[in-house]
Amino acid sequence: MPDMMKATSRKVGIMTGVQDSEVVLRGPDGEAFVRKTPGVCGGDACVGNTRIMVWLLVGYRKQGVTDAQLLQYYPGLASKYLTAAWEYYRLHPDEIDQTLREVDELNRPESAQ
Repeated sequence: MPDMMKATSRKVGIMTGVQDSEVVLRGPDGEAFVRKTPGVCGGDACVGNTRIMVWLLVGYRKQGVTDAQLLQYYPGLASKYLTAAWEYYRLHPDEIDQTLREVDELNRPESAQ
């Protein structure tokens, strides 16, 4: 399991109060595939009705984690949400890459900063 996965893998909760969410990517039937909710995960883009952030999934993918492994690590995650995460990243690479840089900086040992 990659380091990032070890540090953040945990039981993922389902969001409540999603009526305050901004849907930023919908599926073909209108389902909210990616949403941003103020006060939830720092307002970052999350997939479906979960607290799984798009940047987290993209970070795992950049570390070589496969879709199959992500689905295994997060049993509540559906493949359609992975596809949505990759599409959101394609549309918003600067946002996601900036967050990944910030997370990397936060996780870097003080002596390496």
